[in-house]
Amino acid sequence: MAAPSVKDLPKVDDNLKTQLENFSQSKLKDVETQEKLVLPTAEDVKQEKQHMDMIQGVEGFSHDKLKQVATAEKVVLPNAEDVKLEKKHMEFIHGVEGFSPERLKHIDTAEKVILPNAEDIANEKQRQQMLDGVTNFSVDKLKHTETQEKVVLPTKEVIEQEKAA
Repeated sequence: MAAPSVKDLPKVDDNLKTQLENFSQSKLKDVETQEKLVLPTAEDVKQEKQHMDMIQGVEGFSHDKLKQVATAEKVVLPNAEDVKLEKKHMEFIHGVEGFSPERLKHIDTAEKVILPNAEDIANEKQRQQMLDGVTNFSVDKLKHTETQEKVVLPTKEVIEQEKAA
């Protein structure tokens, strides 16, 4: 590939060009360079090594090292309180299942009819008459009346007392 010709290169602004040409390195300040390279701590290296060892141990594990084992199942026995509760529950169930209705006694039910007294009857009649009067009320029985409005104006004395107060 051939190098581009001068006319193909991008043009630089004249102002920028003069600034670059007049730039003096003596205007720069001396600065000491600080390299900030964070190295892992000994703890980080130790954790990474343990992790790598564990991964290698899992990857390189041989099934030939395993032994055949019989699983022993353990039965947890209930305590004394659990046994008591179970016993009460079973007694209750047997009592319900073994219940015989023939062991019940025969009882005749006596129905008592309480009649209202004279005062209660009188109150009920009065209430019923009032309800009948309201439900059977006829507007035709009303007489025509004219309402007269009376406006009582305060006297001078009352007005003066209110002003004074």
